[in-house]
This record gives sequence, C-alpha cells and structure tokens, in this order.
Amino acid sequence: MRKEIEQAVALLAEKDPQSLEHALELLQGTVFSFSMKVCGQREDAEDTMQDVLVKSLPYLPKFDSPRALLVWLYKVAKNRCLMSRRRSKFAAKQDLSLDELMPDRAELARLAKEAPLNPESLAIRSQQARHLRSAIQKLPPQYRIILVLRDMEGLTDDEVAEITGLRPGTVRVRLHRARLFVRKELLRNAPNGGNSRTTAAQRISSAPAAEVRPRSCKALFAQLSNYLDEQLDDSMCENLEQHLEGCEPCKAFLATLESTIEQLRSAPAESFKKSSAAKLRRDLLAKYPAAFAGNPAK
Repeated sequence: MRKEIEQAVALLAEKDPQSLEHALELLQGTVFSFSMKVCGQREDAEDTMQDVLVKSLPYLPKFDSPRALLVWLYKVAKNRCLMSRRRSKFAAKQDLSLDELMPDRAELARLAKEAPLNPESLAIRSQQARHLRSAIQKLPPQYRIILVLRDMEGLTDDEVAEITGLRPGTVRVRLHRARLFVRKELLRNAPNGGNSRTTAAQRISSAPAAEVRPRSCKALFAQLSNYLDEQLDDSMCENLEQHLEGCEPCKAFLATLESTIEQLRSAPAESFKKSSAAKLRRDLLAKYPAAFAGNPAK
C-alpha cells in the first residue's frame, strides 16, 4: 500500500480546503509517477493525471478505505495509459517466452567466472536510469503494467490482480518474465568502460543456437522470482537452495536478477510540473465544491 494513498484518505476526511488540496497533490503524484513509468512520455503522463483526477474528484468523498481508493485510481490510470496516443514504438507485441529469457550455457559459464555481485550496492551506484526506462518501455504492455505496479509502485500480488483483472498466479508468471526481460535488456545495454558484462553479453547473443542450458539448471529458473519474494513452500525452497549451493552459475544469475529487482524498486519517481499541477487542483476544487460537501457532482 502506498503511504500517499493512506495520507490522502485521512486528509479527505478532514474536509477543509487546505487538507483537500494536499490530498489532491498526493494523488497527483501517485498517478503521475505510475503514468510516467507506463506511458514513457511526459505529455501522456500529464494528460493521464488530469483525466484521472477529473474523473475521480466527484467520488473521492465516498472512499474511506485506502485500499479501495488505490485499486480504483490505478484501474482508471491503467486504462488511460493503455489508450495513450503516443504508444511506445519499442514495445513488443508478442508474449514473452520464459525459455528465451533464461540464460544459455555460455552465459552461465561466464557468470560463474565473474566476481560476486552485491545487488544492493549495484542498485545504489547504478547510473543506468535511462537504460532502465528504455527496457521497461520495450516490455509488452500486459507485462509492463504488472512490473510497474508490483516492483515500482510497491503493490501486492492481490492488489495487482484486482487492478488488472488477472488471477494472482498469472500475475506471478508475468512478473517473473518481465523481470527476466528487463534483466536481459540491462545486460545488453550495459555501458562499456571496463565492464566485462557488455562484451560477454555480445558473445552470448551470437552463441550457436545448439548450445543449450543444463537440464538441472533450467528446471529452477521459473521459480526464481517466487524464491526472491519468499513465496516458495519450505520443500521447494530447500531444493532450490541445495541446487544453488552446488551451482555457481545459477547463484551468479540469481544475483543479477536480484540486482535488477533492486534497481526497479529504487528507481526515482519522476516529478510533475508543480505550477501546472497547482492550477489543476485549484480549477478542480472551484469546479466541484459540492463533491467535498458530501454531495458528489452528478
């Protein structure tokens, strides 16, 4: 649950002009941040923020549950983003294949030879914000929405399922594939300058198609996100950890996936233009005063 939504609901209950404007500002930030990550274009994100607030204002007094407001806002914003007139020209149209996103023998061998990776320090030091945004925009929309909601907006699987209308199991599958896709894109676009990962990634992309992954390693890759999110049962978790103890390539791959997730979760939110956002709030409050008097606009 985003703390901004909880704060907004508390402020809405106060029903005084200053609290109401502050609540709208918090909602603007939430919707704009989400829309920038999904739409990838500032103008689309600003349009979405405005449309969502205009549609939501008459109904805001009815929400006394932060979770209900969160789900409703994201549903409206999601639909608006998917209808964006400037859809990303990079987004793939097909479904993501788990098999194509998993490492082959060449990548596993390379990972085993490289120095251990500290996911948290890499995410903090990383200067790959532009590459991260590009990788997210290349995701097919049905995967991008889930990745943004789950890893970048901090929602739960159940909340994402409710917003998207998908089953939680489907959310987990798409989330894992989206993470693997972004990891692969970051590796492919890693900057030069002594970074061995870039040249290795180029070698991997040209590796012979006949070179396959070891079967024992391939079996566990579908469960890596569930493992990192602590959603495996004890038996499966124990089996996976036993495999990792004896497989340095898989252990290294898991570290690169973990670092990708850390970068997604720590990516800074884009800020909207405060002057235009403040004008929008004033216009809305002037246009719909009845909404906050307990009489939503018809």
